[in-house]
Amino acid sequence: MVDMETKAISKTRLDAKKSGKWHYPDKQQFCQKKGSGNNWAHGFCAHGPKAHDDIMALVQSEVEKCDHFDGFLTLMSLAGGTGSGVGAYITQCLRDEYPHSFIMNQVVWPYNTGEVIVQNYNALLTLSQLYLYSDALLIMENDKIQKICSQLLNIKHISFQDMNTVIAHKLASFLQPTVRTEGSHTRQNRLGDMLEHLVAHPDYKLLSLLNIPQMSEAALQYSAYQWPGLLKHLRQMLIANAPMEEGIDWNVRVSSGAIRNHNFSLANLLLLRGKDCNMADVSAFTEPKLYTDWIPSGCGLLEWKQPRMFCQYEKSASLLSNSQTPVTPLNSVLEKSWSMFGARAFVHQYIKFGLAEEDFLDSFASLEQVLKNYKDL
Repeated sequence: MVDMETKAISKTRLDAKKSGKWHYPDKQQFCQKKGSGNNWAHGFCAHGPKAHDDIMALVQSEVEKCDHFDGFLTLMSLAGGTGSGVGAYITQCLRDEYPHSFIMNQVVWPYNTGEVIVQNYNALLTLSQLYLYSDALLIMENDKIQKICSQLLNIKHISFQDMNTVIAHKLASFLQPTVRTEGSHTRQNRLGDMLEHLVAHPDYKLLSLLNIPQMSEAALQYSAYQWPGLLKHLRQMLIANAPMEEGIDWNVRVSSGAIRNHNFSLANLLLLRGKDCNMADVSAFTEPKLYTDWIPSGCGLLEWKQPRMFCQYEKSASLLSNSQTPVTPLNSVLEKSWSMFGARAFVHQYIKFGLAEEDFLDSFASLEQVLKNYKDL
């Protein structure tokens, strides 16, 4: 656990202890008394290098406890100074110290309307840096998470705890064990196996995650799902780029030819959990038209199954996807960053911590290429 201020870590540890279900190990936290002031350069160029030795010692301590070390999953923000700046710096250090290990960064995308005035700069610099060192970036958009809390879970006054609960639910849905059969052998869902399938091409590292069903506890007892209905909704969520099953645009159809308006994929990982999951027909996710033209037939989908129920859902499905879903938020970040950079707004605050205007331009060039790659699928 890394932060440049003590408040967030102290509260998180205290909340966990009070729950009686979980506690964080002692002496595995790093924090200071001065934050990064929502400045990516302050975190990346100042706080990160100063904290390098202490943080990497904590990481090494955890790695050495592993019987089978599979890689790193970092949880970080894009909007602030520490989560984005220090987070990007530590990711670079992890790649240097563990060059053959898998690294997945789960990044929380800021609200489109804005939490921090320089959030688009911070997101721009973080994403371009992570693209150099990370194997995959799993995106969780605050706007979409809030919509799930409001419309699916019927939460009236949404807190960060509510949103974190949704994100944790999503992460658990693909990280909890599943099994896949290969001939006479069975394999668990290792992080490396996931990334090998989903991010086989180094130019395409942006992942999104869909879950179905997701509902409040009150609604759960009145609900019953069958696999055909669940998978039909999940497939439409994918092609219509919908974050949840409510409000899906059913007019979007998979098509070929010059006019194609559905969300294209490079690779999808489908995880089914619950009763009769081995009987579910997933052939709709193997349709070649779902995928970009240069993906070989039959290589787009990987499916894993687990008969055990997940979070009281008799049947549930998750789809981890490398698709065009990030195009809209990425385009928004670039447009707003260009607008501010054109006026050189707040650039001096980054320069004073060691960043140069050329670093901004390099980041713009990197992400413009990423955006073009995804648009051209």
